[in-house]
Amino acid sequence: PPLEKLTVRRQAGGVRDIILNNPRKRNALSLSMLQSLKEDLLHDVKSKDLRVIIISAEGPIFCSGHDLKELASEDDVKHHSQVFEICAEVMTLMQKLPVPVIAKVNGLATAAGCQLVASCDIAVASEKSQFATPGVNIGLFCSTPAVALGRSLPRKVALEMLFTGEPLSAQEALMHGLVSKVVPEDKLEEETMKISHKICESSKSVLALGKATFYRQIAQDLDTAYKMTTQVMVDNLTLRDGQEGIEAFIQKRKPVWSH
Repeated sequence: PPLEKLTVRRQAGGVRDIILNNPRKRNALSLSMLQSLKEDLLHDVKSKDLRVIIISAEGPIFCSGHDLKELASEDDVKHHSQVFEICAEVMTLMQKLPVPVIAKVNGLATAAGCQLVASCDIAVASEKSQFATPGVNIGLFCSTPAVALGRSLPRKVALEMLFTGEPLSAQEALMHGLVSKVVPEDKLEEETMKISHKICESSKSVLALGKATFYRQIAQDLDTAYKMTTQVMVDNLTLRDGQEGIEAFIQKRKPVWSH
């Protein structure tokens, strides 16, 4: 039987909206939600028409993390492995995609839901949003969310969240770098679209190269990172859009991208 579709996918003007659409279950990352999300992220991802992906959610809870009912029986190790494996796959996939992924958060993001926000390239949140990793309170420490959290927050902030389960406010999340922007709820759509439209003005091939390189270099030491990116800058100049952009700048005209 076809999987229950727990996400809604829409696309217009280069922007793909993926909406977590199971508010009754607090948009939990059940196996079927993760499969829906993966499918929506990968759908026709190489197409010239796709320039940016926005992940948002229906209802007051952005995402509550794993569906604990799926993790309730201790004997189903195979199923548990499957849930955590596809979750890790989706989280790492977002950084491997050739287009920027933006989280548009309006509400509470907890545990693997907080991991989802931390794994996106950019995150815009409304003032009422909150972020927490409360697994410790129910005896299931947020070890996989900690991977994304520990890579986007200072260690002591991440560990306080992981040890106490206490939420960060939107402003605290901004201060510590978990989100890129905080706006009033009624400005959330406008602000996210502003960023998306700006991204859509650039060359897809140049952005794809830049995004892949950013995540590769950030894991390296300084010298290795510079060696690698020096070569990438040279490669970038050989791209058709690299040449077009520089020519357009010199000729004081708008570039015409081939993507």
